[in-house]
Amino acid sequence: MTNENQFDVVVVGAGPAGSVSARFAAENGLSVLMLERDREPGIPVRCAEGISGGGLETFINIDKRWIASEITAARLYTPDGNMLEMKSEVKGYVLERRIFDSALCDIACNKGVIMKTKSNVTGMQRNNDHTVTLFYKFLGEERQVKCRIVIGADGIESRVGRWFGLKTNLKLEDISTSVQYTINNIKVDRHVISFFFGTKIAPGGYVWIFPKSETSANVGVGIAGSFASHKRAQEYLDEFVCAKFPNASVSYIVYAGIPIATTLPNIIADNLMLVGDAAHQVNPITGGGIKQAMIAGKIAGETAAEAIRKDDCSAKALKPYSQKWEKALGSKHRFMYSIKEKVLYASDERLNKISEMCKNMPPDQFTLTDLFKQVIKGDPKLIADMAKAFVVSKINF
Repeated sequence: MTNENQFDVVVVGAGPAGSVSARFAAENGLSVLMLERDREPGIPVRCAEGISGGGLETFINIDKRWIASEITAARLYTPDGNMLEMKSEVKGYVLERRIFDSALCDIACNKGVIMKTKSNVTGMQRNNDHTVTLFYKFLGEERQVKCRIVIGADGIESRVGRWFGLKTNLKLEDISTSVQYTINNIKVDRHVISFFFGTKIAPGGYVWIFPKSETSANVGVGIAGSFASHKRAQEYLDEFVCAKFPNASVSYIVYAGIPIATTLPNIIADNLMLVGDAAHQVNPITGGGIKQAMIAGKIAGETAAEAIRKDDCSAKALKPYSQKWEKALGSKHRFMYSIKEKVLYASDERLNKISEMCKNMPPDQFTLTDLFKQVIKGDPKLIADMAKAFVVSKINF
């Protein structure tokens, strides 16, 4: 398909998952249209903007324009005020997502992807020739486009997925209700990210501080949706910011729902693949999803090309996408989900106890792996739970 109303692939959503999917589909010879609802990619920003260096460099050369801060250490604060510091095993970054997302789209467009912003996809229909027609509004004008494969990168509880018959809804406890402020007029170490735990400040979640400079940071809170009816996430955040940064000024507010679940049981259908938040491909404990979105996008773009080459865009032909995702991160996410409640729902007493077990470890030798080892040493039941979860994840692989 080559004319402006017909493409091999239409990608819905121009976040990292969508733009990387589009790029790799185009690199493999497909005609690709990417539709973005907002006026430009990356706006509004809907995440804390943190990512590991290794996660980035696989897909894009690091550009200082979209790096706000380089991260070398993390600090974890327990409910009793104790702090654990760990040096980062790999370099991390706090991004400028508005610039970063645009850079990913630029790469896709340089590979031949046609991109249209202000394009809101409103529906679809299947055609007798095994293609799909998508309907969308571009600057208020009704339009349609025909394609062989749709890649849905339209975010949490994907509408696109539902149109193709997939169940994309989430249980309340598997949605992290999140609010984030970008605040200024503060003093922070721009190379250190911080996390605060406790039932009084973030039940079923945590507060984060991701520095963007020495005087500004993304400060946010995510709480399990099952706790949101008792007290709104923004109330928790306001209380934290007032106590920690009484002179701060807020320049930007982000509200978001983050899927902290396992990957959807089904992320493909005839003519469809879901990627990123739409497929629930987010780390269930940390809520991080940029790297995961790009990994899934690469696999989806390559799978689309292979399906087109074989002239078969059925769910069966697209199955290698879900299989390769499972091998890359799917089983790992199931394992993380199985211990999510152990980490995010731990009592204050339990968190304080873990802190005591780890506090004498030197920061340059203290890693997340060490933290889990210490937790395991002090909790035989947790050892059994984690071992069981690990075995189950491998069996289901």
